Amino acid sequence: MFKTVLFPIDQSREAREAADTVANIVQKYGSRLILLSVLEEVETTAETPNPETMQSPDAVAELLQNAQVLFSQQGIEAELIERAGKPAFTICDVADEVGADLIIMGCRGLGLTEDGPTESVTYRVINLSPCPVLIVP
Repeated sequence: MFKTVLFPIDQSREAREAADTVANIVQKYGSRLILLSVLEEVETTAETPNPETMQSPDAVAELLQNAQVLFSQQGIEAELIERAGKPAFTICDVADEVGADLIIMGCRGLGLTEDGPTESVTYRVINLSPCPVLIVP
């Protein structure tokens, strides 16, 4: 049913918590697992960068390696993809490129602000994704 699962990760607690759901689904369906981390393009006008924003190529590489080890300890092989860009658009582009049948991602709940849900990466992925999206709260 889910031949290819895309799991976009960052340094958030929500992404770490979603890993259990990813492992369960991948093991149940014998899916190919692709881990994606997006090196975010940060505007120079930003006063205080979000500490969970992936801005360093070294941090992205280390995060992906650590996640790969975590899944390999559970008997799951994971492919790694690093990209630069705007997270929501990059996630959807990669999902399309790899033929993902499912995207699984954690939700930070950051879209429930005065700016509205359209600012949320999760909201944008749900609306732009070429495949179903499972959000793990």
